[in-house]
Amino acid sequence: MREPMDKKEMHALLRKLPSVESVLNSVVVKKEIARNGAPLVSFIVRGVIDEARKEILNGGHPVEGEDIVKKCEETLAFMTRPLLKEVVNATGIVIHTNLGRAPLGEKVLVDISGVVRGYSNLEYDLKKGERGHRSDHVTQLLTFLTKAEDAIVVNNNAAGIMLALAVLAKGREVIISRGELVEIGGSFRIPEILAASGAVMVEVGTTNKTRLSDYEKALTPHTALIMKAHRSNFDMVGFTEEVTVADLAALAHRRGLPFLYDIGSGLIRRPQGLPLTGEPDVASAIADGSDLVAFSGDKLLGGPQAGIVAGKKELIALLKSAPMMRALRVDKLTLAVLSSVVRSYFNDESLVRDLPLFAMLEQSEERLEKKASALLRALQAENVAAQVVRSVGRCGGGTLPSLELPSRAVMLLSGKNAQKERSLFAEKVFSALHAIDRPIVGILRQGDMLFDVLTLAEEDIPYVAAETARVLREGA
Repeated sequence: MREPMDKKEMHALLRKLPSVESVLNSVVVKKEIARNGAPLVSFIVRGVIDEARKEILNGGHPVEGEDIVKKCEETLAFMTRPLLKEVVNATGIVIHTNLGRAPLGEKVLVDISGVVRGYSNLEYDLKKGERGHRSDHVTQLLTFLTKAEDAIVVNNNAAGIMLALAVLAKGREVIISRGELVEIGGSFRIPEILAASGAVMVEVGTTNKTRLSDYEKALTPHTALIMKAHRSNFDMVGFTEEVTVADLAALAHRRGLPFLYDIGSGLIRRPQGLPLTGEPDVASAIADGSDLVAFSGDKLLGGPQAGIVAGKKELIALLKSAPMMRALRVDKLTLAVLSSVVRSYFNDESLVRDLPLFAMLEQSEERLEKKASALLRALQAENVAAQVVRSVGRCGGGTLPSLELPSRAVMLLSGKNAQKERSLFAEKVFSALHAIDRPIVGILRQGDMLFDVLTLAEEDIPYVAAETARVLREGA
């Protein structure tokens, strides 16, 4: 342990610190000024020197004086490069929440390029030559696909639920099953959203069993609506019971109440041949009598982050006119992306062709085997030892939690026999691939490093092989 420094040593270290002016006049920093401008560079230099001074005064041992310039250069590089960057997904999780959820694909980029580059008719009616409504760009598409009477778009599903509850149930009771008081991600929970909206939550049933009679007994003159929340991020099996959407909607309508269904994951309709059994879809929920259905845009819908509420025209009209709607509305880019994605839903062929989410879910085991073999050959060509193994992919994003997607992965071989050495090798490669310009996110599984090809694009195979070989050569 290092002895604490005395005042004499502290003053000596402080005197060694270079002046701001001397650092700004160094050759390296002058180049940074030419590249990034004097205000930013001066700000960074002053900050680095101030931090070094504070470290000394606190009894620590800071960056040595001669390394201040290097520290400034590193800080500038961090400040000026984009932190949000493209990532190669080799995790086997299709809707990966931490990696941006649903990938959008080339068609969307083509469709929105003009909107991104310049002006658009976001709120301009080209036929009438007067102000229009931004929602018009997607409302007709959404109502056609869901068979709802009307729809609105807000910035996420939680916002849609919050808006509906605040408008329709503020200060009044909302009946919901105890088994549906779920956490929807990021520590946000259904009870908290209900409380924030001003609604009064009335829990019915038990965690595992809720019957129609439980809802009937809870109805009072203060009841504003009945709500159902799809348990999209976990499954409950065994001794369970829940009330169907059709029965809850019928009960609500007999009592003159609206029925709100939080469907969560956003499957608009059920495409043929895809492994989506057990996941509710919006069109069926509307057909079963739901007055309002709230769902996400960036999960099984395959689009941007957004929340959509579809349902009865008179209820949607109330949501549209609420002051809160102004705070929750989405921008032109979200609407442009959503419009492009939704137009791919007209038939199953365009759905799989245009949306990477559905193309990945449709992959056969034969195709996955071919992709894995291609990656193995590319790695071996780079003198990287590896082998193909069976793997299990996931839909992800809080959808279809029990669905296991048969997949293939390529596992790197360390040549080590001891488990500890194998794990250390895997962890080093895993971390090194995170640090490259276009990071590759693979899997650490039981002490091994793997690339699951379910979510790996074929065109990225040479890149993964080359970068893996490079980090191994550099000592990962």
